[in-house]
Amino acid sequence: MNCVYIVRCSDHTYYTGWTNALEKRLKVHNMGKGAKYTRGRIPIELIYHEQFETKNEAMKREAEIKKMTRVQKEKLMKLV
Repeated sequence: MNCVYIVRCSDHTYYTGWTNALEKRLKVHNMGKGAKYTRGRIPIELIYHEQFETKNEAMKREAEIKKMTRVQKEKLMKLV
C-alpha cells in the first residue's frame, strides 16, 4: 500500500509525505526520527491519507498536495 498522508504537527502546521507503511511512518515521526520538518514539532497527528497502487502515483499526488495552499489542503481534508 502506497499512501500520501497529511499530519498536523504540534505547532498546528501541516506536513505532507508518502510512504508504503503508514503506521510505521507515523511512529517514526512521533519518535522524532522522521522528516527533519517534523522532528521539532512532535507529537504529530494523522489527519488525512489517500492510497495508491504504485509509488509513482503516490509521489505525484504528494507533489500536487505540497503545492496547495493551507486553505486548499483544509478543503481537501474536509472531503473525507
